Amino acid sequence: MSSSPSEVPPDVPSDFQCAAASLADAEPQSGTAPIDACWLLVEVPGPWGSDALTGARMPEPVRAYLAGLDGVRVQLIRRPDGARSTGAQVFVVHLDVADPTAPALAWATLLPHLDDVLAVDPHAEPSEHDGWEPVTEPTWFCCTNGSRDRCCALLGRPVTAALAERWPGTTWEVDHLGGHRFAGTLLALPSGLVLGRLDADTAAAAAAEVVEGRWPAGHVRGRAGAPAAVQAALAHVVQRRGLSGPDALTVREVAPDGDAVRVVLDLTEGGSVEQIEVEATSQQVMRRQSCAKPGLKPAAWWTTR
Repeated sequence: MSSSPSEVPPDVPSDFQCAAASLADAEPQSGTAPIDACWLLVEVPGPWGSDALTGARMPEPVRAYLAGLDGVRVQLIRRPDGARSTGAQVFVVHLDVADPTAPALAWATLLPHLDDVLAVDPHAEPSEHDGWEPVTEPTWFCCTNGSRDRCCALLGRPVTAALAERWPGTTWEVDHLGGHRFAGTLLALPSGLVLGRLDADTAAAAAAEVVEGRWPAGHVRGRAGAPAAVQAALAHVVQRRGLSGPDALTVREVAPDGDAVRVVLDLTEGGSVEQIEVEATSQQVMRRQSCAKPGLKPAAWWTTR
């Protein structure tokens, strides 16, 4: 069970770094991956600004279309070396909410022009359309938007450089993944895992573990698309049982239990099925979550048993 958190005082110095404060406070990062089930990632090079969708350079009809998409997490991406595609690279990602151990279903295409994104329906399966290919190679989206939070730039860009050295064609910068205080952070495809607290020395090794189907200890925020409580429960069982990853786990039931959430898992070992119950409790902790915003906000501090 995690230790009790302490609040970050509001009168912190101007050189405050949210990632260092979170690490010093031993804030748990499991259960903090985005819970969105449908993602649209669109290549828009150049500066983004704090709110990339409003600050990036793009045709107004495209901006309006992306801003108006319902039930879709829209992210802007760019190549880490500043190069531009001959068109616009686009990814659509679908995550199975019912099975949070399943990898993401992801497709990619290179559109001739950014305006062509107006014809993309992220809710449809792109595999049904010409020109879309399933994402099977390790692909990384590293949060690096320093205009939104300095830790994303200071920690995210070295992570991106380390990954690009090994996976040069499938490493991207992304404008926002949430959880600046867990920088460097990234979304991994096709696993759907979101990792945090990476640096230039640990990023490539952690990514290699993901490629091999393992969960890198100390870096897993959760599987995107899964409820936060389930993310925390899965991480707890994988860690407690010394499992390499969640492949041997199946979520049977998720049920509220007072102030907690009870998660029932089936663990398959040696041909038999063992049922495991995990109680995940969320304590709302007031803390400074961003370098750019001095105010305190409630953050979910998940504990499991």
